[in-house]
Amino acid sequence: MIDIDPLQLFQGLATLAASEPKIFYGRIFLILLGFLLIYLGHKGVLEALLMVPMGLGMATVNAGVLFFEGNRMGTLFLEPLASTTDEVVNILQIDWLQPIYTLMFSNGLIACLVFLGIGSLLDVGYVMARPFTSMFLAICGELGTLITFPLGVLMGLPINEAAATSTIGGADGPMVLFTSLVLARDIFVPITVVGYLYLGLTYGGYPYLIKLLVPPKIRGLAMPMKKTHPITPGEKMVFAIVACVTLSLLFPVAAPLFLSVFIGVIVRESGLTYFYDLFSTQVLYGATFFLGLVLGVLCEANTILNPKVLILLIVGILALIFSAIGGLIGGYVLYFATGKKYNPVIGIAAVSCVPTTAKVAQKEASYCNPDAIILPHALGANICGVITSAIFAAVLVTVVRATGAS
Repeated sequence: MIDIDPLQLFQGLATLAASEPKIFYGRIFLILLGFLLIYLGHKGVLEALLMVPMGLGMATVNAGVLFFEGNRMGTLFLEPLASTTDEVVNILQIDWLQPIYTLMFSNGLIACLVFLGIGSLLDVGYVMARPFTSMFLAICGELGTLITFPLGVLMGLPINEAAATSTIGGADGPMVLFTSLVLARDIFVPITVVGYLYLGLTYGGYPYLIKLLVPPKIRGLAMPMKKTHPITPGEKMVFAIVACVTLSLLFPVAAPLFLSVFIGVIVRESGLTYFYDLFSTQVLYGATFFLGLVLGVLCEANTILNPKVLILLIVGILALIFSAIGGLIGGYVLYFATGKKYNPVIGIAAVSCVPTTAKVAQKEASYCNPDAIILPHALGANICGVITSAIFAAVLVTVVRATGAS
């Protein structure tokens, strides 16, 4: 009779038993966290398209650890540490998600695909109708990035990692992924995971921040109706072309992102229906789904239990809180500058992630006054937030590279 050790037969349990206590409890925690993300995505508390695959990937990768040669522990999902071309070819043929990681994650392509889909959904007419107030609020909404960059350095992060983590304040997940790949490749996984988790959780908390900082009477302030010049698709295309080329000239490090988002805008306005449907549905949803799945699979306990992750958690949440406060401060500046005719709640929409925060602003205003229609103004600030998050990220990358830290 063959004598089989049950732990060798069920290697997931064997690797769990052989792990040091920190990894043991870390794997259990991440499996349970994965279940929680799936539940919250299913209930609509978090974005289901992102959180369900991320949660399942996170739970599965921490369950499916096995022994390799030399008693080394690993998974069959990703082994991205190949050093020769033969190893790379073998891995691309064997490991399940390695081709997606190698061909789409390691070069930032996944972020560009998500931006392409987002761009096809953006109506830049909201920005063109109110360019100055929209851009002012968007800049105010980057307060978290400005504050947490030096704060991260003071908390012990190297300058490149502090810069990458601070981009969470821009509240733009693909931007966080792209910047962390450029500046802090070694810890881009925890930075990106923290960024996406906090984006989902913090938006649930933003209504409470609005209630705390904006009194009900002001919160329900109705914006004066102003007749705006109708903006044609041709004018929007010209805006997209000029903005793309100008921003790429000024900040070439983010040129792939500028091209992606503005070519999406151009496709939307040019009447290319087939490509609009392709980019706004299959490309955006497909890229977002695999973004969540691969991020979840990258969440092995050894990676997430890096001591730096606690600092990333603190810096990330502070970045989003300060950015929201900055947007509301900008809203108050416009409130007083216009003789108390501007609703400061619009400022929360400057914290990017189209169109979530714009909807949050409208919802909170409607609670206090059903006749308060602020969504057009909020969408202008929201779309500008996408642009300014790319600009701030490009500036950070340029500054850090100038110091030789990346």
